[in-house]
Amino acid sequence: MKKRYSYHHILKIKGVTMLCLVLVLWTSCKKDLNLVSQDSITDATFWKTAADFKLAANNLYNGLNGFGEEDTESDIAFNNPNSVSNGNLQPSETSSEWSSSYGYIRAANNILEHGEGTTDAEVKKYMAEAKFFRAWYYWRLLRIYGGVPLITKVLSTDDQELFAPRSSRSETADLILKDLDEAKADLPVQADLSAPDIGRITKGAALALASRVALFEGTWEKFRNQSGADKYLDQAAATSLAVINSGVYGLYTGSGDQSYRYLFLEAGDDSKESILDRRYARNIYGQDAPYMYDQDGYNPTRKLVDMYLDKNGLPITSPGTVFKGYDTFTSEFQDRDPRMTMTMIIPGTLTNRVFFPITKVANWPDKPQRNFNTGYILYKYMSEDPIANNSGRMGSASLFDFDRHLIRYAEVLLNYAEAVYEKSGSISDNDLNMSINKLRDRVNMPHLTNAFVSANNLNMRDEIRRERTVELALEGFRYDDIRRWKTAETELPQDIKGIKITGTDWATRAPYSDPTYLTKVDANGFLIAETNRLFDPAKDYLQPLPTKEIAFYANNGYTLEQNPGW
Repeated sequence: MKKRYSYHHILKIKGVTMLCLVLVLWTSCKKDLNLVSQDSITDATFWKTAADFKLAANNLYNGLNGFGEEDTESDIAFNNPNSVSNGNLQPSETSSEWSSSYGYIRAANNILEHGEGTTDAEVKKYMAEAKFFRAWYYWRLLRIYGGVPLITKVLSTDDQELFAPRSSRSETADLILKDLDEAKADLPVQADLSAPDIGRITKGAALALASRVALFEGTWEKFRNQSGADKYLDQAAATSLAVINSGVYGLYTGSGDQSYRYLFLEAGDDSKESILDRRYARNIYGQDAPYMYDQDGYNPTRKLVDMYLDKNGLPITSPGTVFKGYDTFTSEFQDRDPRMTMTMIIPGTLTNRVFFPITKVANWPDKPQRNFNTGYILYKYMSEDPIANNSGRMGSASLFDFDRHLIRYAEVLLNYAEAVYEKSGSISDNDLNMSINKLRDRVNMPHLTNAFVSANNLNMRDEIRRERTVELALEGFRYDDIRRWKTAETELPQDIKGIKITGTDWATRAPYSDPTYLTKVDANGFLIAETNRLFDPAKDYLQPLPTKEIAFYANNGYTLEQNPGW
């Protein structure tokens, strides 16, 4: 049984202790109280030992993302119409992303203020965690809103900084990167963590997050012809390279040629590929089945499916491809990049799930074996644990216990390759070998080389982006990627499509044989899951700030600027 780390232990502490922690974080702003409570924990009695700082830091982990369906905000996943993806988002009064992020930023600031000036190495470690998390939560704001008000101290109710104006996006990115740079000095390396602390923030996590943020901002600025791009691209390459050269991390290869699939299940927990995880433990801090694999689901789309190369490294539209076409239930899955069939199910694959079990093609029951959205079913994250899978969607939330990888080494390799290419307009085979080709080696795919790109009339930028999309598929990166590349205005208005029905075996299989499906196809016979999608490049690259926050400023004589077009 895998060991869980200490910040989850807080969830098992008696309720009174949890209440006391909340009181600690709340009472810090009540500066007009002069009496020290004799029967509860307050700032005056709490911040005495490193253990106190650790307890406070534990709270910051609670906002880490669990399993979600973020890629439905893009074009590579679909279940139900998504207002972010289809251009129908409307400003809302409140935003949980806004409020929760600033709540955790306040908690991080509280730790930093109480530890200021300390010489205690243990306290400095938890202060470094607080700086990491302040960066993490500002990053979550930057990615969807752009520049935001920057608060770096605990504010009281009469503090004028409650109405701080929005900083620029570069100022926001710079604070994030500064916090991460300062944090890494006092954070441990992965190998130095004791067993109970495995999963806590490390030096590698700070460097890896810096590479993500710097690449995001560098490419955002590059494709909008802004002046600061090179600075961020240099930083993205440097921080990625520091992680690579540290020798601490590596790709998970413990399950042979199926390692990519099992990385996302129990076998991949605590592997060398894991840099930051949202961690789970059965009967301690578990989860229900993360996805409705065979119902509404978290379903791959035609866009994602067609990105996978053939087994020889060629796009399926290239001359000489060995792509087998769409005629049968399984033909499009044959002779493709193996990550395709470790991400989505080949029709007829046996699983141990109890809801809509998929049986052998030769002996299909009457049930259609497909979701009715795109026709593709997610395989990534589908546990093979019979106890967990037997719970379906009605079982105990404590049954599933594999972790969600939030930052993994594969992303760092991809960040490095892209940053190098975008900075100079080229990338050497040596740099490809130390980045993208390591990912290809894991799944026995041919190397990406400059000669191969030239010989097959490919575009290196397109192939780097393709590699990123398929490697990180359904992990929540695509929406950010197409916005920073400034391609969302081309990609998102396109129809969401699924399996090919017309002229294939699917046309004989219910429900696709029904006239309502036979007419719900494009000119080439592909299922249309959603049409009439919109994207306004004048406003949709950023989301609207919550209107309640804007009104709060206005009611007090200040201005919080809304994003353009909203």
